[in-house]
Amino acid sequence: MKIEFLGGAQTVTGSMHHISYNGGSVLLDCGLFQGRRHEMYEKNQNFSFDPSTLDYLLLSHAHIDHSGNIPNLVKKGFRGKILATGPTVDLCRLLLKDSAFVQEMDVAWVNKIRAKSHQPPVHPIYTQADAEACMPFFHAVDYNQVVDLGHGVTATFRDAGHILGSAGILLEILEKGKKTRLGFTGDLGRYDQALTKDPDPLRDLDILITETTYGNRVHPAGHDPEEELAQIVNDTANAGGKLIIPAFAVGRTQQIVYHLHKLFDQDRIHDLPIYVDSPLAVKATEIFRKYPQYLDRATDRIFLKDHQDPFGFSRLTYIESVDESKALNNLLVPAIIISASGMAEGGRIMHHLKNNIENPKNTLLFVGFSAKDTLARKIMDGMPVVKIYGEEYQVRAKVKILEYFSAHGDRKNILDYVHYSNPNKLQQIFLVHGELEQSQSLVDAFRSKGFLNVTIPAPGDSFEN
Repeated sequence: MKIEFLGGAQTVTGSMHHISYNGGSVLLDCGLFQGRRHEMYEKNQNFSFDPSTLDYLLLSHAHIDHSGNIPNLVKKGFRGKILATGPTVDLCRLLLKDSAFVQEMDVAWVNKIRAKSHQPPVHPIYTQADAEACMPFFHAVDYNQVVDLGHGVTATFRDAGHILGSAGILLEILEKGKKTRLGFTGDLGRYDQALTKDPDPLRDLDILITETTYGNRVHPAGHDPEEELAQIVNDTANAGGKLIIPAFAVGRTQQIVYHLHKLFDQDRIHDLPIYVDSPLAVKATEIFRKYPQYLDRATDRIFLKDHQDPFGFSRLTYIESVDESKALNNLLVPAIIISASGMAEGGRIMHHLKNNIENPKNTLLFVGFSAKDTLARKIMDGMPVVKIYGEEYQVRAKVKILEYFSAHGDRKNILDYVHYSNPNKLQQIFLVHGELEQSQSLVDAFRSKGFLNVTIPAPGDSFEN
């Protein structure tokens, strides 16, 4: 067996790991590398292997940094099966087409500039037609269903607790009479998180590939995050301002709506209008409604058993049209606006930031991880002046960060994961999907627990068992 770390190594985007064995091969995730335009194009355009030789793609979840290069994989010759949970399949149908649309719009803008200097046009990595063409290759699997991949290999998906339908993946590989249990966490979720069930750990592993997004951070404990959210809402309303929340369309938006619904029902926040301004989030929320069995018991107890919609209440409005979105710029009353993207690198949130960032009455609330060099990260790090659409803006609005709402497990969650494996059996741990300093902090911690072979692979590194 050979593992090649092709993406999501020493970075948080472009998750992709190639496993070959017994004459067969699979890919764990096929994520889009996200970053500066030219670098993104170069890293995503081609694969270091022949896609037509792959038997399967095993997809941990729908987020674009894990799924976003699938249309290109199919365009380049992949004809195997893509295995994922039902919610992941449905979410990919939305997210991949949206990713293609964003690329097409970006390329159209770039080509206008290139035409002025008589440069040849550039093309998107894939189109909306490519995104639609890849969907017939998807096949839905259930949690805990053992799938025979042939060549002496089986795959089992377990709930990762990250977003709707997310999975950790167990590969059992029989080679030369020896069975190897290889576990891939995908994105590891958190315990006691709204909407998602707790992670179901992969056990008794020989090899573990684990994410490390928050490898050097422990989420704050001992406080009520809903109370903190209520305080931010009420302080902003009392100041006569707007609360602007950049949030991913899948997962984070639904989570924030859930908590605001609870707070509203309990009369803990002001009676003010709440808007979800993201067509993608509107469609994604319909998929959450389609799969109530994937939601946690608290959601069932608080809402579903009384036939209430966790994602709908009287003061909440979902916005799809451009005209309705623009009308929010003219609001003269306190309000909450939730909009994508979460890292503020595109989407309608850009306009809301542009129109609200310089008003000290307003609050910008960040509720998830933001990668280096993104607009959200710059604001979170306290930059006094930021550029939005090429123009400089003073950050005069209050800036708040609620780490509780991150869907990634923290340092403690990652370290606790190996409790379900024996140090004498777990022969190798690979730390991926994290900025280098986050991964490095875990090496000694794992070794102190008796897991001695811990590696931070660089892109292109390989391991043979």
